[in-house]
Amino acid sequence: MNNKTSDPSLDIVGIGNAIVDVLITTDDSLLKRLSFNKGSMTLIDEDKAKELYEITTNRIQRSGGSVANSLACVAQLGGKAAFIGRVRDDKLGEIFTEEISTTGTIFKTPPSSVGPSTARCLIFVTPDAQRTMCTYLGASVLLEPKDIDLSAVREAKILYLEGYLWDNQAAKNAFIKASEIAKNSGRKVALSLSDSFCVNRHRESFIKLVENHIDILFANEDEITTLYKTSSLNTALEELKKKCALAAITIGEKGSILILNGKEIKIDPFILGKAIDTTGAGDLYAGGFLKGLADGLKPELSAKIGSICAGQIVTQLGSRSNIDLLNLINSHLEP
Repeated sequence: MNNKTSDPSLDIVGIGNAIVDVLITTDDSLLKRLSFNKGSMTLIDEDKAKELYEITTNRIQRSGGSVANSLACVAQLGGKAAFIGRVRDDKLGEIFTEEISTTGTIFKTPPSSVGPSTARCLIFVTPDAQRTMCTYLGASVLLEPKDIDLSAVREAKILYLEGYLWDNQAAKNAFIKASEIAKNSGRKVALSLSDSFCVNRHRESFIKLVENHIDILFANEDEITTLYKTSSLNTALEELKKKCALAAITIGEKGSILILNGKEIKIDPFILGKAIDTTGAGDLYAGGFLKGLADGLKPELSAKIGSICAGQIVTQLGSRSNIDLLNLINSHLEP
């Protein structure tokens, strides 16, 4: 029996795309040859995914996907995290399952035995730390309400949803169902807007979602200005203040802006070295932030924890920290 008074046994449960990140270090000439806009995210089909995979070398393969990266960070910080997402019963599905489990994140969604293969994101990282992504969404977008582990949703202090999944109606239904269950269990619901193109495609329904279901919103400057159809960050923030009591808007190397009960609080970035790869910076910011909130810390302190995690992750390749994040946070937050 679960009700509002039962103590949650998980910190965060996340629902998102189960994607294998394939990191490729390259130079601008390859991007030009392939006609990719540097810094963009392009959706590709399975044939294109295979073709790009075959022409590239020096690859690092990790479990990825925005929310999965955030949860791996929560687990690295000693939190109890569970991920819900769809893979296929293939080689990349095995890589995803094995790799996310090594982070300490609970992952129990059964693999699909039919349909498209496991999703992958080929991330081309250039010497200026820019990442250009080509994503094949495959099995990940076929998540349905029946894939949602409702007990995990009830058992987590915070449900974290990934905006990318909004492209698929079944996944959208799964989202709404999960957020209603979380709310009925007295839990908080967080959302990452994920991508400005995604926001553009679903602006009206995202605005409704933020107003009716979301307690904590994560977005970057592009995403929030796209949501409110403005080129001015200030205008977007004024709109957001009317709709959402708690939001964190990341503004790249300038840090982030916390919206808290109608007030703006500037959170400074933590510069921990030269940026070599921005993959996962926003994801680790969200992971650190959510872990802080789950521990009952104030939003300002939680945002600082997020900043430290993001500051570390840009100094290395990939979105799994090579160093102990908890030690790093403690060393920066000691009075």
